[in-house]
Amino acid sequence: MHASLRSVALVFSREFRAYFATPLAAVFLAVFLALSAGMTFFVGGFFERGQADLGSFFAWHPWLFLILMPAIGMRLWAEERRSGVIELLMTLPVRTTELVIGKFLAGWAFTALALALTTPLWLVVLYLGSPDNGVIAASYFGSWLMAGALLAIAACISALTRNQVIAFIGAAILSFLLVMAGFDLVLSALRGWAPGFVVDLVQSLSFLLNFDRLTRGVLEAQTVFLFVSMIVLALWINVQIVDAKKAA
Repeated sequence: MHASLRSVALVFSREFRAYFATPLAAVFLAVFLALSAGMTFFVGGFFERGQADLGSFFAWHPWLFLILMPAIGMRLWAEERRSGVIELLMTLPVRTTELVIGKFLAGWAFTALALALTTPLWLVVLYLGSPDNGVIAASYFGSWLMAGALLAIAACISALTRNQVIAFIGAAILSFLLVMAGFDLVLSALRGWAPGFVVDLVQSLSFLLNFDRLTRGVLEAQTVFLFVSMIVLALWINVQIVDAKKAA
């Protein structure tokens, strides 16, 4: 157990440092912060709302993550397959599961850093009024969980190809379907032929609807379970894909 944790930590450290080996990290963080601020103040009407909360900030996270999480996840495996580094990794005394978990945790920690850099908005709201800090904390937690689920899916798609553009597009499309799952546009298309329990199942998978509950301070076990189970499932599939590629 100790050896496994040490292997995961080594992979995590290597991957996390790799983000800052190039200007990629600074560019990503700058884009995320710029888009978050723009959506909050200009599109979301932060001051026009006249409310001391971060509703206009978190409302755009599902849509921002549709682009940003595939952008982070696309390089996790596709780039290393293209450059041949994956063959070197496979010769190391590290199991595939440890590689997958270490890579994912590095990307998730980088996402946590991006979210942490937005906390000055929380300070602004505290200065302007008396917000419900429990709701804001739950929203940050939910945003991080949702980002983790989308990142795990992006990493899974990345393992299927050596082309980062294809990995990005595939992850963005799948993420979009999961976000849109609760919309009437999707559900009405299902109601014409699918049984009711299928429609309910698809609706329950909607990342947008589940995240909306968290932004209202409703920290339900069902919602947390959805995001965590998505992460676990995507990582398990990721392991199977990498093992299959290794055996081929």
